[in-house]
Amino acid sequence: MKGVGGFLPSALERWGEIAECLARRAPALFVDYDGTVSPIAPRPDLATLPEPTREVLRRLARQMPVAVVTGRERENVAALVGLPDLIYVGNHGFDIAGRGLRHEVGEGVPERIARAAADLEAELAPGAIDGLLIEPKRFSISVHFRLVDEARVPEIERAVDTVAAVFPDLRKVPGKKHLELRPRIDWDKGKAVMWLLDRLDIERGIAHVSLYLGDDVTDEDAFRAISGRGVGILVGDSAGDEAGPRPTAATYTLRDPDEARLFLERLATL
Repeated sequence: MKGVGGFLPSALERWGEIAECLARRAPALFVDYDGTVSPIAPRPDLATLPEPTREVLRRLARQMPVAVVTGRERENVAALVGLPDLIYVGNHGFDIAGRGLRHEVGEGVPERIARAAADLEAELAPGAIDGLLIEPKRFSISVHFRLVDEARVPEIERAVDTVAAVFPDLRKVPGKKHLELRPRIDWDKGKAVMWLLDRLDIERGIAHVSLYLGDDVTDEDAFRAISGRGVGILVGDSAGDEAGPRPTAATYTLRDPDEARLFLERLATL
């Protein structure tokens, strides 16, 4: 790990260093959605992209490859962003599409996810726990407890563990105020980013330098993957962890989605 989120240098204050790095090779931009370009919302359906951020992403897509890398469904985040020239990477890298590229990982996974989601909803009956949201997706299940009384969280974790035990090909992964069941496959955001970089290098005949902005624990896979081949920027002083700043493989930090937008605006001037 390179540092701790709250103690990394600011990407805005060290803009000169980053610009120098990007000047040597063609950049490719990767951004998470929730908590990175869109403010965290109480429920996933309430997380909207600010119009100034949409506009700067539109400008950047004319200059370089831009990919949104998220745990959301690919179609869902594509609709929220609303920019057809971007690449969309959904379900933590399991579903990739855009700019003529298409890639899915995990044959038969959607069927197993659907069965596990049904079991989980039987364990945690809808409405039994106030504020709980179970979000089945094609390649994963998200269990959101941001609005749940803290005293009920252990009950939710036990239910997720129970279902994970029935489906040993799925694994429990913690996130910011949510848990996920994901395929037990050696694939993540970092591997998806490297897959994309390889295709972009071949397609354009140049070696890209990657710039990755993310706020979640799942973005650490991408920060580690691009180490030595790009710049990782952690958005959020402590990545949403009340215990304090977390260890991170990122190199720089930005405070919040507003600072992320300011950074992207600077990037668009290169």
